[in-house]
Formats: sequence, C-alpha cells, structure tokens
Amino acid sequence: MNETQARSNIYALLSRVLLQESDAALVEQIQSDPNMLGLFPTFATWHEALTLSAAVLVQEHLNPDFSDISLLHLIPYETFYTRDDQMIETGGANPVTDIYSAYDFVVDYEAARVVSADHIGVEMEFMHHLCEAQLQAESQHDSDAQAELKRVAKEFLNRHLLQWAPLYLINMKYEARTPYYYDIAQVSLEFLLSDNEYLTKGTPLQ
Repeated sequence: MNETQARSNIYALLSRVLLQESDAALVEQIQSDPNMLGLFPTFATWHEALTLSAAVLVQEHLNPDFSDISLLHLIPYETFYTRDDQMIETGGANPVTDIYSAYDFVVDYEAARVVSADHIGVEMEFMHHLCEAQLQAESQHDSDAQAELKRVAKEFLNRHLLQWAPLYLINMKYEARTPYYYDIAQVSLEFLLSDNEYLTKGTPLQ
C-alpha cells in the first residue's frame, strides 16, 4: 500500500468515527482488523471491548460517549473556535465553502447530520477526498496534479484543521468516557501533525 492510499484510508476512518455514532458493524470491523485495531491500543485491551458484543458495546457505552463529546459537552465545528463570538457559521460565509466547491466536494447535510460544513468529520472527509483525487492522478502519472493536490491538502490543514482541531481533540481526550473515543482523539491529533509534516516535504504553502 502506498503512502497516499494509507493516508486516504486513515482519513476515511477518522471521518467516519468523528462524524456519526459508530455501529456494531464498524466496531466489529475494527476489532477484527489488526491494522485498524492498532490505532485503538487502549480500546483493544478494554475489559468491556473484550467481553461485550459489539451491539451492546455500541448501545451502552460508545453512543452515549459520542453524544457527550460531539453534541452535549463539546462543539466540533471550526467556526466555534475561530470566530470571536463563538457562533457556528452555517451559511455561505463559512470559511471552507469555497475550497470545497473548487474541488467538487459536496456535503450531504442530511446524511452527515451536521449543521455546518466545518464539522471536524466533514473536514476529515474532504482530506480523504483530496487523497482519492491524488490516487487517481498517480494512476494517470500526472505529476502536476499530484503536486497541486498535495499543496491544497497542506494548505487546508494549515488554514483550517490545524487552526482548531488540536484544541477540540485535546478536550475530547479529557471528556471521553470510553477508550474508543480517547484513542480516536489521540490518533487524530497525532495523524494530523504527522500528515502535515509529510505534506510539508516539497510542498511550500502559498
């Protein structure tokens, strides 16, 4: 698996877990895949995860925790952290709208169940979208497109996700009541920083 495919896979997983409640199928997939489970070291050895069915785990532990860290106690939207009035920008003035449109990324609000395009899960999904476009450029041996997509990804990380997501994820680690969401906060934080370091090599920010 090449670097771009690995990045795409991780962004897809992070987006899925941060965007909506996990279901039993996803938890079972994580538990049965050593590579995925490696991203959840605390969850992997958690007594409840080892003894309860995925369905019970989701219903009694994971979904209540998701509600706490995404709906009740924390706010996973960029504009909440970057606007002086801490209001979530739900309209066309949202800072991510233009770049989404420029790269043919459309937010399905009904499916995602978010109120704004700058939700952390949606921003992660956009990074996944850029990775998928880069994979296509690689398959076509289009070096110019590859370089441009890496530049855009780095720019988006620096101007959006890295401006606020670390603070949200640090808060999420402290608020999480399950190892599952503790681990996803930790791996998200580490991966955003490492991906920015990877993209920095040869891709100056404009």
